[in-house]
Amino acid sequence: MEGSPVRIPIRCTVVAALVALVGGLVAGPAAGSTSDEGAPDAGATVTWTVQPATADGPDGRISLRHVLDPGASVTDHVAITNFSERSATFAVYAGDGVVSDSGHFDLPPGDSSAQDGGAWLTLGDVPGAERVDDGTLRLTLDPGAAVTVPLAITVPADATPGDHPAGVVAELVSGDTVRLAARVGTRLHLRVTGDVVASLAPQDVTTRWEPSWNPFAPGTVHVRYRVANTGDVRLAARAATTLAGPFGAGAAEHAVDVREVLPGQSALVEAELEVWPVVRVTGHVDARPWVVGEDVVDAALRTGSTQVAVWVVPWSQLALLVLVVGGVLGVRWGRRRSARRVQARVDAALAEAGVAREPASTTQP
Repeated sequence: MEGSPVRIPIRCTVVAALVALVGGLVAGPAAGSTSDEGAPDAGATVTWTVQPATADGPDGRISLRHVLDPGASVTDHVAITNFSERSATFAVYAGDGVVSDSGHFDLPPGDSSAQDGGAWLTLGDVPGAERVDDGTLRLTLDPGAAVTVPLAITVPADATPGDHPAGVVAELVSGDTVRLAARVGTRLHLRVTGDVVASLAPQDVTTRWEPSWNPFAPGTVHVRYRVANTGDVRLAARAATTLAGPFGAGAAEHAVDVREVLPGQSALVEAELEVWPVVRVTGHVDARPWVVGEDVVDAALRTGSTQVAVWVVPWSQLALLVLVVGGVLGVRWGRRRSARRVQARVDAALAEAGVAREPASTTQP
């Protein structure tokens, strides 16, 4: 969602000492803070931001947002500010946007090659900055200093319509050996004009039945699936799983909101539904889309659905039935056996006394 925080994961390698930090990328002006033990001023806190800007500095925008025709281009800027009390060096680069399974917007690490919107974004020259072969800028900022980085966004002539998410990050550089990566950045919402498709679909649906060993309690059906964006614009989703037994008996439903799914990507959903063991339940998984934040989608929102069926065998109830029936039969068998033993003893006593046993009469007096 617009303005909500999205995080970039921390990458680290094994070193003699472990450094703790918190890093993040946000949809609006981003700020990072970390204690850099590898710097000359060991233990000093480094705090910096990356913000949308004009050539004169930050302009208060939440994110970079552009709608361009195929083959068109536009220029924009980001401002990087070092709020620390010491100088800091940053690697600045662009990349394709992704959304993690936790729902946070992210960029792949700097050593990953951009293939989509991130590849259409070029960083301009900055006085005093070193340009690396892959287009990354390496710049050092004095305490309290800020720099504006120009951006050129050029859409290929054969670009497909829809959203091509990207972003720009500033990653803290610590010495010659990278022990961990802390980076913050700002997001680029880039849409190419043309006919767009807005659709979602549940995919890779798996189910698992977990019976309750309490025969008087329902069991649990575990449903796992991915909500895939099969269109070309980013969407939020209402993902719902509905199950019911024969004639609608024991109906159960699970629903969850997925805040953002990018085109060509998917979000993982795990659902747990309490279901009575009625041998077999059937139902469906639905993914209903809606528009995210300030986006405008001039296309029909297509809901995706898939059918599911789960065997919910009442093992505990069958075990209880076996115990009850076995108990009743056992009691009856025990009573008959006991009666035969008693009768045998009576017959033996009568035989010793020389008294013949009268046969049971079958005629009424």
